[in-house]
Amino acid sequence: QVQLVESGGGLVQAGGSLRLSCAASGRTVSTYTMGWFRQAPGKEREFVAAIRWSSGDTYYADSVKGRFTISRDNAKNTLYLQMNSLKPEDTAVYYCALQVYIRTSYFSAGQYDYWGQGTQVTVSS
Repeated sequence: QVQLVESGGGLVQAGGSLRLSCAASGRTVSTYTMGWFRQAPGKEREFVAAIRWSSGDTYYADSVKGRFTISRDNAKNTLYLQMNSLKPEDTAVYYCALQVYIRTSYFSAGQYDYWGQGTQVTVSS
């Protein structure tokens, strides 16, 4: 089993920054990919960013490219999401997720094995 705990959400004005963290514990030795997703009220959960744990290769949704940066600290088993130039449309609950096995997709929520509880990010205009 793997446990994921997010932190770092909050209220910020448009144009501001936040950094989310996701601490992983348990059987994390087989981590293949970790990702961030978000879900706004009344909308489906959507892909934000992902990182291959061993290679560090990163992937982003077009809506956040150039503003958000995903990174990881292998020694601490922690995933980060640096969010800059935040917009009101970035308001959502942000979830981190983990793939234990090699999957065909990094952007499909259904292909992640473990999820955190989520952290609220609210961007005011």
